This record gives sequence, C-alpha cells and structure tokens, in this order.
Amino acid sequence: MTWVKICGITNIEDAVTAVEAGADALGFVFYQKSPRYVDPLAARAIIEQLPKNIEKVGVFANASAEQVKSVAIDANVTAVQVYVGASLQTRSDRECGFERVARETRLKLIPVLPMRQEESEPPAMRWKPEAVYAFLLDSSSSAKPGGTGCAFDWTAHHGFARAVQSVAKVIVAGGLTPTNIGDAMRILEPWGVDVASGVEASPGKKDPKKVKQFVAAVRRGDEAIQ
Repeated sequence: MTWVKICGITNIEDAVTAVEAGADALGFVFYQKSPRYVDPLAARAIIEQLPKNIEKVGVFANASAEQVKSVAIDANVTAVQVYVGASLQTRSDRECGFERVARETRLKLIPVLPMRQEESEPPAMRWKPEAVYAFLLDSSSSAKPGGTGCAFDWTAHHGFARAVQSVAKVIVAGGLTPTNIGDAMRILEPWGVDVASGVEASPGKKDPKKVKQFVAAVRRGDEAIQ
C-alpha cells in the first residue's frame, strides 16, 4: 500500500487524528518561516505519545547538516526531510554532510527535489542512492522552498519521476487533496504521498474529516492501481 505522510503536525490532537485515520508517517516542520513551524521540544512531547511504528519526519529548509542533526536529536524524529536548494547543480559538501548525519544517527534521509517549471529535471543524481531512504518531489517557488499548496504538473514530470524511481523510492507532495490524490497516484505511481495544506482547517491545524478522506482516497487509489 502507498505510504501516507500527514505533514505540518503542531499538536497532539492532530497527530492522533492522523494515526487513527491510518497515516504511516507524521511530519514536523522545523523551518521557522513556515506557519506550520513547531518547536523541537514541543514536537518531542508529541512524538513520545505516538506508536513506535509511525515514522516521525523532521522537515528542514536551508539548514546545515549540523543544525539538522542537533534538532533531529532534540525532537527525537526517525527521519529527516531536507530542502537543499534548487540552484545546486553538482554534488557539494551539503549533500555529503546530510549523508554523513544520516549514517551517524541512523536517521532516514529524504531529500526534496523541487519541481519548478523552469527546471524540469532537478539534479537528483548528486545524492548517493545508498544514503537515501526516498526522494520527495514537491512544488516549489523562489519564495517558498516547499509547502506552496500548489500541485506541480504531474504529466510533464512523469518521465523524471520514473528516472528517480530507478534510483530510490519516490514520495509525491504539493497541492494534494482528497479529490486529486487519485489522479496523482495514477499518473506517477509513487511509493508514498505527502499532504499538509490539503487536509487543514487553517495553517497548522488539521481538519479531521479531510484527514480521514485523504487516507481513504489513497486506499481507493491503491485498489484502482492493483
């Protein structure tokens, strides 16, 4: 079945709602400019009340490897999702640093590949495949590294998604909702899906009905693909 992550968790009530709905992972945003930002220690208090089988993903943007390591340890997450920057075209010390942190801490590493219109083939191959748990394909803009609430062109990026899937698992994010998730799954056939604004009542506060509808829609999509 498709892996489901509910991102932008800021409180225990929303965390419980997502778990009970059938989510496989919860995302905690540690990017301070985000309306879904949560303090690492507040996230830890939530995480300590969650089942062990639920993946707890720390979400970072423009952070150094050492910052990611420190916050991840403080929050007690099990995976880190990192936005490095779309302008980097070659392998750099930043990729090496994140890979080293993942190796040292045994955190699962999820690099984000921004799907910008002007950059139809982001540099996925600068990462070592053995160091990556999965790649997350997300819409992006110059103002926001992710969390735009807008879907990228799934059909236009179908070929790129296939190429990435030959290297590692693919998670799709960006503008997903209970009504369009079936189409995204049919076109891209991702290993996982990630939603935040599409199941919210307001930024940082989930709508329980939408959360349940989203997970149910993913399961229907699984059945349709099979």
